[in-house]
Amino acid sequence: MTDEFYMREALKEAQKAFDANEVPIGAVIVCRNTIIARAHNLTERLKDFTAHAEMQAFTSASEYLQNKYLNECTLYVTLEPCVMCTGAAFWTQLGKVVYGAQDQKRGVSQISDQLFHPKTEVIAGVLADDCVKILSRFFDGRRKK
Repeated sequence: MTDEFYMREALKEAQKAFDANEVPIGAVIVCRNTIIARAHNLTERLKDFTAHAEMQAFTSASEYLQNKYLNECTLYVTLEPCVMCTGAAFWTQLGKVVYGAQDQKRGVSQISDQLFHPKTEVIAGVLADDCVKILSRFFDGRRKK
């Protein structure tokens, strides 16, 4: 399977968030070519500002593996992680992060490239146009209301 395949799976999660009137960010975590966690933003539903897609996925993956470390896993997420999610990724010792759209306002790359765990590989821009489109559609719809 390719990074594009798994990012399309993350986009399916983003669509679930969109349909639930959540900011449409989706994530999947893959371990040994198997999706072990799927998640999307739940901040509105749970009334919890920490309920980002990545945070939900980390919890689910750790429960699946019965391990707090995700060093053999890859996170695919439609938007560049924020500092909070990057900090959580650090503590999980995540093996790899692949994200779609860059977050010009709150993305970790705006602050430092050193916040991920030193062994974490980071790949940016996978299906970025598709990831931007769903976010744009969501926020354009909100501005019209």
